[in-house]
Amino acid sequence: MKFGIIIPAHNEADHIGQTLDSLLNQSYGAAQIIVVDDGSTDETPSIVSEYAQSHPQLKLIQKPSLQEGHLPGSKVIAAFNFGLQQLDPEVDIICKYDADLIFPSNYLALHKTTFESNPKIGMVGGFCHILDKGDWVLENLTSKDHIRGALKAYRKACFEQIGGLVEAMGWDTVDELLTKYYGWQVVTLEELAVKHLKPTGQTYNKKARYKQGQAFYRMRYRLLLTVIASLKMAIRKKSAAFFFNTIIGYFKAWMRGDSFLLDKPQGAFMRKQRYRSITQKLIGR
Repeated sequence: MKFGIIIPAHNEADHIGQTLDSLLNQSYGAAQIIVVDDGSTDETPSIVSEYAQSHPQLKLIQKPSLQEGHLPGSKVIAAFNFGLQQLDPEVDIICKYDADLIFPSNYLALHKTTFESNPKIGMVGGFCHILDKGDWVLENLTSKDHIRGALKAYRKACFEQIGGLVEAMGWDTVDELLTKYYGWQVVTLEELAVKHLKPTGQTYNKKARYKQGQAFYRMRYRLLLTVIASLKMAIRKKSAAFFFNTIIGYFKAWMRGDSFLLDKPQGAFMRKQRYRSITQKLIGR
């Protein structure tokens, strides 16, 4: 089973060496690792180039960055898709990993075992942990029902059936919904604790504050589900402003008539899945 890893990177000089060390020292190694430098202005490309000199499975490609700053969703997936064009067509598992992670040495080995255990498993991922007061603790956006966008691994057949990854915020929810929609399974591996060196959202700029609401609209959440999901996320983030910005973003997208990321049957499936999850949590199942 061949793993192909694509790592979008923008100004990750402080972290990418640790990420590459952890991936290059796996007990089951990847066949190919592609780092897409997305217009970095620091030493990121130099660091990757130095690693590539002694690791033939590692390749650096440079993508001119057309956006300034860090916007969630579209920018990182545009870089991922740029790298996808140079991925070996023979790989069995396609991975999208961030450039600020430290993986345990058995990470890919356990992924291999998991994928091989059931041909209907389409997506696998571990759990992100962040450093808090000297201890590595579970990142508050992590759950057993969702694989973080930082560390997605897809069976190639599943990846192709869902149409790849959309260049929009919400991509890491759309991919899982479509995976389940087409009958694949999503598996989270809690025992695989990944150190996330730069917590999600830490570098997002002010333009991103309405993006979550726009994503909910484009995923056909409708208003009630948007309110519930926004409240849940605002509580986790401990931010009332996040809730109001998300609702404003939803109405902005509605007034503009933004395009949808899911068709009507897919949207109905998504809402059913979401309400089922809410009900199960309320009754303690």
